[in-house]
Amino acid sequence: MKHKKIKNIKAIKSIVARLKKQRKRVVFTNGCFDILHVGHIRYLRKAKSLGDILVVGLNTDRSVKQIKGEKRPIVPQKERAEVLASLECVDYLVLFDEPDPFSLVEKVKPTILVKGADWPKDKIIGGDVVEKAGGRVVRIPLVVGASSTGVIERIIRAYCGK
Repeated sequence: MKHKKIKNIKAIKSIVARLKKQRKRVVFTNGCFDILHVGHIRYLRKAKSLGDILVVGLNTDRSVKQIKGEKRPIVPQKERAEVLASLECVDYLVLFDEPDPFSLVEKVKPTILVKGADWPKDKIIGGDVVEKAGGRVVRIPLVVGASSTGVIERIIRAYCGK
């Protein structure tokens, strides 16, 4: 299913340029978002609350494997994209194939770049690009105990007795 919020990079660049001319604050975040959980939902809601439009960069299956290993993702990119795009707080979604979002951040040039508080500010990829363009970087606290890996481990314990 093709969702109207899921765009390619060319379309996202055009949309963001138009929104910025309208003085809209564009928030950008990215991630794998494999096995959506309450931590993801709270994070995305908080990210959206920082601006007018939330653009989410979603790692493709190939890039998730590079980051998380061969057993991931659990949920294929088309399904992850559809689930994220169905969230009210997500305005646009763009898939990216690189292991990090630098090129995407550089092209989108959001007003606000958001990452989880587990990322030291100086390690947030693209943060320098956003700040040089007059934007800001915001770190959002994580929900303790909420992670895709934690969900996977609970499933394994419950169904495999490990």
